[in-house]
Amino acid sequence: MGKIAFIFPGQGSQTVGMGKEAAETNEKAKSVFDRADQRLGYSLSSIIFEGPQEDLTSTANAQPALLTASMALMQDLTDAGISPDYTAGHSLGEYTALVAAGAIDFADAVYAVHKRGQFMEEAVPNGRGTMAAVLGLERGTLHGICEQVTSGGDLVQMANLNCPGQIVISGTVEGVKKAGEQAKEQGAKRVLPLQVSGPFHSSLMKPAAERFTQVLHEIEIKDADVPVIVNVSAEPETKKEAFQEKLIEQLYSPVLWEDSVQKLISLGVDTFVEIGPGKVLSGLVRKVDRKVTAISVQDPESCQKAIGMLRGE
Repeated sequence: MGKIAFIFPGQGSQTVGMGKEAAETNEKAKSVFDRADQRLGYSLSSIIFEGPQEDLTSTANAQPALLTASMALMQDLTDAGISPDYTAGHSLGEYTALVAAGAIDFADAVYAVHKRGQFMEEAVPNGRGTMAAVLGLERGTLHGICEQVTSGGDLVQMANLNCPGQIVISGTVEGVKKAGEQAKEQGAKRVLPLQVSGPFHSSLMKPAAERFTQVLHEIEIKDADVPVIVNVSAEPETKKEAFQEKLIEQLYSPVLWEDSVQKLISLGVDTFVEIGPGKVLSGLVRKVDRKVTAISVQDPESCQKAIGMLRGE
């Protein structure tokens, strides 16, 4: 086996009940949920375990909830002595990656992403911005479409470059609509509107980034124990100064996920362990390169299976 990367999902993967079984079977996992509740001053764990789904989906709850569930699910792996050579996360998941790499304390990260979610929701008036997934179009073509639409006065940008043939665009409602129509005219197989509360990873998020800068100054960010592949550059970073800068940029810049996976493979990673609810990232990794191993850890059972595979049992 080559090197191992722990990868962590972003917003959209949240489900009511995620991590509950881990909390019931591992005292360290339970303490992760307890620490989140204590740091936020309300029972996030109740929302995670019992819902309702609308409360969990709220960006200000979904972000700390996913971070908490992923860290709780990681405890069995840590107890088994399994550690990564690299970490990475998709958008919000980058914060989980930083906690897993020892760069941010868990409680500080929960506080930070709660604020991040609030600021992202408040950055753009409701109904003004949106996102859509464009399937089956080359990134250079889509980039040209976005630039053309934006130059006409309706902002739209590439937000998530997930895997070959799957790119999410973000911007004003009109900008996303026009870019989607042009994408179909130029050969896109499908354009799927996303149910999101704002135009994330576009320059419309710059007001949120300005407010969030202060939050990052309130928490301690350290050098990482293992390199983290950051979203905005798809390059490995270990220095706290780089994380401070890149986390702000990330709010209004595209998530280079396909490039991040390619970078990890070039660094010798052949095993990706997705830790958190769902299998979105595992699927994206396989679409980037089918030769690598992608393992999903979303409950104690799948975690034990993953431990066996990682130990070669």
